[in-house]
Amino acid sequence: MLALIMAGGRGTRLGMGEKPLVTICGRPMMAYVIDAFRTSGHEVVVVASPRTPFTKNWCRAQGIALYEASGEGYVEDITEAAADLKQEHPFFTCVSDLPCLTPEIVRSVHAAYYASGKPACSTWVPRDLCVEHGCRTEYTDVVEGVAACPAGINILRGDALGEPQDEVKILLHERRLAFNINTREELAQVQRYLCRERHPPCRPGSQVSRRSR
Repeated sequence: MLALIMAGGRGTRLGMGEKPLVTICGRPMMAYVIDAFRTSGHEVVVVASPRTPFTKNWCRAQGIALYEASGEGYVEDITEAAADLKQEHPFFTCVSDLPCLTPEIVRSVHAAYYASGKPACSTWVPRDLCVEHGCRTEYTDVVEGVAACPAGINILRGDALGEPQDEVKILLHERRLAFNINTREELAQVQRYLCRERHPPCRPGSQVSRRSR
């Protein structure tokens, strides 16, 4: 399935240049999102705009497929890209600032979507988790009896854009998807979480045990 990674916004609230390229543990945050979709077997196209010229340059340098949208808006860029790419089948859309996304989460969304039999899906995170790490949006809804915030991962049918699509709302109890990155404090929080996970501290005595081998 095609995955459109949306990377056309300015990211002005963070104030560190183009948000998709802000580094976490030495890599642009968008790279983690791309890896999650590619590893789970999906084709990736980054949707950039005139607001993100350095993101476009980075994609070209990395050999990542790129669509240059007009930048009229998030939904408008999705519609434009899907139409120009002649995407008639279901496809993913995902924000570019979910660096804690994993292939397992992508696979679970994909499986839940097909199991539902509905033409579209949206993903949600319990609001309690979002409040802990900063909500991505003020919008909330009740999903499976739980107050929840949008997680930023969706599936749409390309042949039904421009008309209402009945969707399954998938509630993901995933702390990884609750992180918002709109301030430097929130960025530091994600840095601590992700870098610690990738480079966990040595357990007491671990150096001694290595020397004894």
